[in-house]
Amino acid sequence: MSNILEGLLKAVSDWNGKFTGAFNIRENGECAGRQSTKNIRIESKTDKPGLDIRIRPGTKGETVSIPACVTHGGVDDLVYNDFFVGEGADVTIVAGCGVHTDSEELARHNGIHRFFLEKGAHVTYLEKHVGTGKGAGVRSIDPVTEMFLEEDAVMTMDTSQIGGVDKSLRKTSATLAAGAKLHIHERILTEGEQQARTEFEVRMNGAGSGTDLISRSVARGDSRQSYRSVLIGNAPCTGHSECDAIIADHGAVDAAPELSANDADAALIHEAAIGKIAGEQIIKLQTLGLTEQEAEARIIEGFLR
Repeated sequence: MSNILEGLLKAVSDWNGKFTGAFNIRENGECAGRQSTKNIRIESKTDKPGLDIRIRPGTKGETVSIPACVTHGGVDDLVYNDFFVGEGADVTIVAGCGVHTDSEELARHNGIHRFFLEKGAHVTYLEKHVGTGKGAGVRSIDPVTEMFLEEDAVMTMDTSQIGGVDKSLRKTSATLAAGAKLHIHERILTEGEQQARTEFEVRMNGAGSGTDLISRSVARGDSRQSYRSVLIGNAPCTGHSECDAIIADHGAVDAAPELSANDADAALIHEAAIGKIAGEQIIKLQTLGLTEQEAEARIIEGFLR
């Protein structure tokens, strides 16, 4: 295993030299290691690049890791991964992605992930994206996440893109049945001339379903971000969308939260705030001995936590 691959695995999946439980390591479009368990089976698709991950009903406390890494320029990786989570299961899924190039060639990964949660299933989905390398080639990550939650299923998604990714288009959609709950926490940092676009769409079709969507982002340098969220309530449900962004230097952020209530008992709320770091926050930290740059870094770190 190369030093570049090791570094990316540590950054996106908390790899410490090995994985416990089920895993599949994808390197430059090829399988670099795989392990299934009694309750979690990982199999290659036969019709296109990607995996079918099947989690048995009632599985508790297990983790499946499927990191995907591009370790050099000239790679445009596309993969389709489907997760079938059985009734009453409670598992953690780690699906980080890292792209690296030291050349002028593009390094890109496009992961299309679909989640099918049966009745009462619980999934914690951890997704980290990072770009590395000193080359002039574009580092691009374009994840697509589609979630289908049956009755009383719960999915918690923690997704972050903190540094190094030059261009990204992040599309996330979900359909919720009665009693299903979806919680999403997104964190994005862009610098230089990087661009990041986020699109969320959640349809709450069942009574008692609910969504809590929180996005935190920081645009520094000349970077640009775009955020769009659509919550659709087709039944008695609750939906909350919150987008908070900090602009530094010449950064730019566009935010467009949308609500669509098609039931009299659909309670939907959206919040959006864009601004710069307050001067008094920096001054307060400077009185504690920090430089202006250290104070700004501390504030941003806390904001994106």
